Amino acid sequence: MSIDLRARPQMLWWFALFVGASYFIADKMALQGPDMVAWKGFGVGLLALWAARHADDVQGWAIATILAAGATGDVLIETHGLVAGALAFLIGHLLAIALYARGAWRRGWPLVVCVAVGVSVVGYALTGAAGVAVYAAALGGMAGAASLGRFGRWPMAGAWLFVVSDVLLFARMDVLAGSVIPSLLIWPTYFAGQALIAWGVVSTLVAEQHG
Repeated sequence: MSIDLRARPQMLWWFALFVGASYFIADKMALQGPDMVAWKGFGVGLLALWAARHADDVQGWAIATILAAGATGDVLIETHGLVAGALAFLIGHLLAIALYARGAWRRGWPLVVCVAVGVSVVGYALTGAAGVAVYAAALGGMAGAASLGRFGRWPMAGAWLFVVSDVLLFARMDVLAGSVIPSLLIWPTYFAGQALIAWGVVSTLVAEQHG
């Protein structure tokens, strides 16, 4: 049975935010090792667990799975490289498009496609890599679907923060190589984006369940 998010504090939510913020500090202190890999995945992993605790239907389990894909990607990037991590995120983005655009695809597909193409072009322009262009199309499609507004402004803002984070990651491969800007902004924009997506989607689904 779900807990109304408006009724009581969400300790697991706050713990997830603490883990995500503390990972950034530890990373800037240049800590390394297996513990750091687990620490990196733990933040979004806790958001996925929090979402799963409130899942009462397919949509609830979908957002939990999307967040779990993100946590998996965080770990795979460190253990198996960027391509493996990107594949996990790609799966999450495709699931997110299906969830965010549910019931609104007929009117919303032009926006989703336009944003997908736009972000894909940016990704390719920054890296010259076809694989990045494919991934960026799914990333943009996710942001475009979130912008349809079904789950409100928080997931929309979170999705675009996710885009900013990945565009900075693309830029670090070329135009911002050696710059301190990506290292300072990639994780905060990414984790804040995931947290806003989780909060907004789960809150909306719980409100619908209890409405």
